Amino acid sequence: MIKTELTEILQALGDPVRLAIVSELAGGETRACGSFTHLGVSHSTLSHHFKVLREAGVIETHPEGSARLNTLRRERLDARYPGLLDSVLAAGKA
Repeated sequence: MIKTELTEILQALGDPVRLAIVSELAGGETRACGSFTHLGVSHSTLSHHFKVLREAGVIETHPEGSARLNTLRRERLDARYPGLLDSVLAAGKA
């Protein structure tokens, strides 16, 4: 079940690594977890961060071959909480 409660979304976005992941996915591209190694955390830690984002309803993950690709659920987030994602991303850059 995908949760989209505001507190869960904000908690998921409150971590600097997860915010960096979301910021990079905000460009609209679909990316694998392994393409975020430049963030300086282990693969298992990245997997954990992706799980938190997925469970909060911020991203969705779908398999493609042996890879699991991730996309930002921007349309759904914007429809439910207009302006939230843009505000959080802008605050993260400040």
